Amino acid sequence: MARFTLPRDLYHGKGSLETLKTLKGTKAVIVVGGGSMKRNGFLQRAEEYLNEAGMEVKLIEGVEPDPSVTTVMNGAQVMLDFEPDWIVAMGGGSPIDAAKAMWIKYEYPECTFEDMCKVFGIPELRKKAHFCAIPSTSGTATEVTAFSIITDYEKGIKYPIADFEITPDVAIVDPDLAETMPQKLTAHTGMDAMTHAIEAYVSTANSDYTDPLAIHAIEMIMNELVPSYNGDMEARAKMHNAQCLAGMSFSNALLGIVHSMAHKTGAIFQDYGAHIIHGAANAMYLPKVIAFNAKDETAKKRYGVIADYMGLGGESDDEKVQLLIDYLRGMNDKLNIPHCIKNYGADSYPCEQGFVPEEVFLERVHDIAVNAIGDACTGSNPRQPSVEEMEKLLKCCYYDTEVDF
Repeated sequence: MARFTLPRDLYHGKGSLETLKTLKGTKAVIVVGGGSMKRNGFLQRAEEYLNEAGMEVKLIEGVEPDPSVTTVMNGAQVMLDFEPDWIVAMGGGSPIDAAKAMWIKYEYPECTFEDMCKVFGIPELRKKAHFCAIPSTSGTATEVTAFSIITDYEKGIKYPIADFEITPDVAIVDPDLAETMPQKLTAHTGMDAMTHAIEAYVSTANSDYTDPLAIHAIEMIMNELVPSYNGDMEARAKMHNAQCLAGMSFSNALLGIVHSMAHKTGAIFQDYGAHIIHGAANAMYLPKVIAFNAKDETAKKRYGVIADYMGLGGESDDEKVQLLIDYLRGMNDKLNIPHCIKNYGADSYPCEQGFVPEEVFLERVHDIAVNAIGDACTGSNPRQPSVEEMEKLLKCCYYDTEVDF
């Protein structure tokens, strides 16, 4: 038996933020990030709509990119003191992910972060509050997923929390919010969405329910991401829908080792002054993982189907896989994303020598490989790597060398 779970209600289209007026409750907490929602007037509008719905509102502001365990625990304490019956999270993936983890701790104060990380082990929520998610970026799709990514900065590791319980009750996908994205963020979140759709389609948990969502998302991202990056706001609105469709797919079909590797490399080099931004990591690793997974015949055929839907040509599945890899690398070029860690600058742009020194990478690659194998996303990857294979794959992602194993 398999399961397919999405928010009960999804409101979409320009102006759909106004749906907040219809929520029923007495108290709402709004969780937001670094200030873009306030600067652009969306936070104030959300407060006004919730006040119109008859709710007292409290803010939890300043959730950082790659939210920490500390941020989650502090936010949960605010909720325990205020006792909201609605949690409204708005902004990029970070405040929404953080709010999901806060929600767990609010409903179950005795729950530890380690408890939260037990895959599909969270007790029943909604005893105290319901959850509404409003994305401002077009990539993570956390507004429709059963996932949250929280960073343990002491270990330098991002941990996925995975449970259908944290799938939001209401998602509001309003393209007005996405118009505020900077160009770099548009690129990274867009490639995150592309990775979601491709990994979901080849995942061992794919199904007739998830495949159409993944394929349509891929087609849309192929057509809309680069124009959106270049400032086309009609394309930006379509990307906001495309990333959501990709999220619907992967939340139910799960992901693969592109995400496992991105989770475990994102913060591990922070002592050298930067993170490898999640969407950029996915964009760099995706072509390498496709080459690795395509050694599995079932995965190779499914990559071939993706290439067919994209109209890339090719006679054999091998040719189609190579054309898919080439196309994705070309997208990275158009989006100013490097091809490998070695050329990943501290500002995320391509450079001759990136911020991660070779000797540091080689010192840490074994531990990264072990952690990636243990990541929640690895189990649904179509080809299960050994630690040795994961190390080799990570080295290909560092040097941009061919995956021939």
